[in-house]
Amino acid sequence: MRSKKTAVARSISVVLTGIFVVVGTSRMDAQDSMKSASPGIDISGFVDTYYSVNFNNPASRTNELRNFDIVENTINLSLAELVFQKKASPVGFRLDVDYGTANDVVQGSLTSTANLLQQAYVTFVAPVGGGVTIDAGKFVTHMGYEVIESKDNWNYSRSFLFAWAIPYYHTGVRIGYSFSSTFSATLHVLNGWNSVIDNNNSKTLGLQLSFTPDPATAILLNLIGGHENPTAIEYGARNVLDVIFTRQMSDAFSVGVNGDYGEAQTYAGLKVWKGAAVYGRYSTSDKSAIALRGEIFDDPEGYAMNLGPKSDLKEVTGTYEFKFADALLLRGELRYDFSNLPAFDTKATSTSLGFGTEKTQLTFLVGAVVTF
Repeated sequence: MRSKKTAVARSISVVLTGIFVVVGTSRMDAQDSMKSASPGIDISGFVDTYYSVNFNNPASRTNELRNFDIVENTINLSLAELVFQKKASPVGFRLDVDYGTANDVVQGSLTSTANLLQQAYVTFVAPVGGGVTIDAGKFVTHMGYEVIESKDNWNYSRSFLFAWAIPYYHTGVRIGYSFSSTFSATLHVLNGWNSVIDNNNSKTLGLQLSFTPDPATAILLNLIGGHENPTAIEYGARNVLDVIFTRQMSDAFSVGVNGDYGEAQTYAGLKVWKGAAVYGRYSTSDKSAIALRGEIFDDPEGYAMNLGPKSDLKEVTGTYEFKFADALLLRGELRYDFSNLPAFDTKATSTSLGFGTEKTQLTFLVGAVVTF
């Protein structure tokens, strides 16, 4: 994660202070509806914090191989987000301004100004058939069961699949059309993975097919593929197939399944990674719920995680959530990670520095998200 320049940090501090003032002076029962800044423009947002304890007591104070809940034994500002949106009729836009350690991970090597924008795109609905939706700019990926915002997932921490198998965002154009009430498709023409400026002369293509045979069932088929090497060499294609299934079993119980298969061409040959995750969520009341996730992630050549050859990870996560006054979401989460190779840290001893010595990792986390 990169450090922010002092001027940027000061500016963000002012913005966040303003957000907290707005939240503190607003009625709590108004948080579910977006607030209008001007005619046709809606504003919403949230602040997400967490505290994590790693029972390995790692010398690095790091939850290894995680992507967002990385820091251990520290009260952490994971993400503060402010969303400005104008619905297309026929022209609109969306702008997501983000700050926090999770955003640092997502943005990678972007400059200190560009990394504040998780999404920034314009929308045009072309009057063709039932309407063709065209988005152009920077937007989050269509891949994966989970999303960047923890409040919109069943668990607080993200899966290994979300962290290692797929990209976070793209810059380009996407064109979507609903062929019927049960089937829609979206084509993506992109600069690549997690990039604003393309690193070569080729474009990455993406496709999403959405099928909802009934109101309780959703099936998504996501594809992405393209030349990802910075030079025009023979090898460099990186492709991923992502399949998602969700089912509302009853008013209280829902299940989900996510599977990924990825491959990349390199000078050393074809590299493959793959995995699957199973989700379940049960609402114990209108304000509380219990969620469980189990997954396996296989990285046989060590391409995705750079952990080592023939590496695979597994994890089981249990999450309890409670909504307080609708605006505050509290979560408690217990997670157990285990690997076939030493991948996790522990306390330093007289014989070991404690880095990459353990095959298991048990963590407990408390997360809080305030929405407005």
